[in-house]
Amino acid sequence: MSLLPDGSEQGLRGHAEERGVRARIGMAPPAGEIDRAAPYKRIATEEAWTFPALVKAQTDYLASGSVDDASLGMAGMFAGMPRLQAMLQDLDATRLAHMDEYGIDRQLLLLTAPGVQVVRPGEGTALAREANDIAADACHRHPDRFSALAAFDPRDVAGSVREIGRAMGELKLNGAVLNSHFQGHYLDEAAYWPILEALEAHDAALYIHPTAPFNAPHYQARGFYGALAGFPHDVWVHTMGLIFSGAFDRFPKLRLVIGHLGEGMPTQIYRFDWMQYNADGVAGLRGGQPAVTLKHPVSHYFRNNIWITTSGVAWEPAIKFCMEQMGADRVLYAMDYPYQQSSDEVAVYDRMDLSAEHKAMLMHRNAEHVFRLPRA
Repeated sequence: MSLLPDGSEQGLRGHAEERGVRARIGMAPPAGEIDRAAPYKRIATEEAWTFPALVKAQTDYLASGSVDDASLGMAGMFAGMPRLQAMLQDLDATRLAHMDEYGIDRQLLLLTAPGVQVVRPGEGTALAREANDIAADACHRHPDRFSALAAFDPRDVAGSVREIGRAMGELKLNGAVLNSHFQGHYLDEAAYWPILEALEAHDAALYIHPTAPFNAPHYQARGFYGALAGFPHDVWVHTMGLIFSGAFDRFPKLRLVIGHLGEGMPTQIYRFDWMQYNADGVAGLRGGQPAVTLKHPVSHYFRNNIWITTSGVAWEPAIKFCMEQMGADRVLYAMDYPYQQSSDEVAVYDRMDLSAEHKAMLMHRNAEHVFRLPRA
């Protein structure tokens, strides 16, 4: 991250000159060199940000000692990292310089975990509104570089419905983001279905991003409460909960996006179908709800309602597998800025052995479709 705004043009020119020399003498780019003349755009679709009022609300609530929530504790940990906070809170020169350094044409901004759903009850919707205004303003200032997803606090169902409508209508945002569970609740519970209805009605894709798992001590005791296990497992529960609740049968046009190469779930699609009977048609789940019998096998929903991003998983064999099993139109590039970033990782995508059509779909076309972004 050494590129400064006033030096970016010179850096790009140097890369172009070196690439030209290498092309003339038949040399391939070295590992880690980004292709500055790639025939596709790079739209990174899981790029984190936050703002001071939210950080303060989270840390004040944590300091009060009135709630035991691992997600809130995670917010406190992040708040104590000044360099990380500087990167998360910048929506101008520093972020743009990093994007230029890594060859990223557009970022899709997601309010970082744990978001507005862990603040004091009654504060979340106002903070979501503030977040969405800030994100919309950044997109207005840099319309060719930023798009954004709307935040909402699902604990306030009516407020969430209104804010999703405002964000998609007045603010022209590009979907919504939820940082997975909220004090152990998930959107598969019927009380929260008006939110799903609003998302479908406004043609808004929902991105479920990880947070610390609800049963965090089980993971913390082994050092796994983050990306090693807790994060993906919680999104796994949320996603499978939505499928088996019948949400996609009720809202067939609802689009769900999950990161980190689908949190590993695509590798289990065969087994999900095989074991579907374990939860399909079973009464008494979700606190005693009537039985739900799905209209389709689980694989249907992965191939019709769910998209995945590659955030943090620049691994060609796994990406190809997901494209093959779910469809080339269902996998989107993401970097996971600022938590995981590397020019070497970007270069991995440039070197991937994919057709020109599939490479363009992965790097920008699928994102344009799923999030209704401007066409490159």
